[in-house]
Amino acid sequence: MSADTGARATVTTAAPTSPVRTVRPRVIGLSWPAVAALALVGLVGAVAFAWPFLASADFVRAHGNDAPWLFAVLLGLLTLVCLAEVSSGRLDAKTIAVLGVAAAAGGAMRLLSAGTAGLEPMFFVVVVAGRVLGPGVGLVSGALAVTTGALLTGGVGPWLPFQMLCAGAIGLGAGLLPVRPAARAERWVLAAYALLTGLLYGAVMNLWFWPFLGAGTAPGLAFVPGAPLTQNLSHYGLFYLATSLGWDLPRGVLNAVLVVVAGPALLRVFRRAARRAAFGAPVTFESRADAVDRDVPDVPDVPDVPDVHDAGPRP
Repeated sequence: MSADTGARATVTTAAPTSPVRTVRPRVIGLSWPAVAALALVGLVGAVAFAWPFLASADFVRAHGNDAPWLFAVLLGLLTLVCLAEVSSGRLDAKTIAVLGVAAAAGGAMRLLSAGTAGLEPMFFVVVVAGRVLGPGVGLVSGALAVTTGALLTGGVGPWLPFQMLCAGAIGLGAGLLPVRPAARAERWVLAAYALLTGLLYGAVMNLWFWPFLGAGTAPGLAFVPGAPLTQNLSHYGLFYLATSLGWDLPRGVLNAVLVVVAGPALLRVFRRAARRAAFGAPVTFESRADAVDRDVPDVPDVPDVPDVHDAGPRP
């Protein structure tokens, strides 16, 4: 009888493995109702800032103090954007929680400097949040961050609705940047965007008070009611270079540096929160039996192995 007669054959089966699903980061898109609401916001913003170059002298004297009405209109339009996102299923309780965190973080960052020497790190949070949460929620996030910062610093005034429009536009643009999420170039594209918007923020924000400076401004820098478009544009360009560029450049540089240094970490934080909130994921319902069948994997049949004792003695 062979020495291996008493050996008993054993069969080991590997446990079934399920495929690993990787979730690729993405930017949350816009629904058609949100696009319509954002178009209205853009139209109101364009009129609010560009009217000095298009209005007559009589209009300037009659409607120069309409900023409170603009604030009321802007709040209504932001509510319309939120309702559009709710109707499309993109704005639920979890989304509002992430939106609140982004707005609170932006307001807290503004509390650190309150615009001293043009340094406003708040826009770093607005850019990152808009990039992750998408254009619609990014618009609301930027506007709420400015409002939160104004309430914390006592900066509520006729300039607030214009700041809400500009900060919201920064969050909106960050969500529309044509770069693949989580790509290597994303950090540098966001840094360049932060630098550019830091300059544009001041260039656009000056328009809310420039027409009302009056006789205290140098002749070549002042707004002239009813003057040709080219004349007022040249006056405003000189006014910006002389009074605002020195404040706007540090803002843009600071936010670009923050995006390069801390941007990837904050992007991961917001994207992790977005994945847990399951933004844009379809909701499906199934019965308990189907769920049990889906969760329990099928075990393949193992063929019978004859016992070596039944084979008899070997020659």
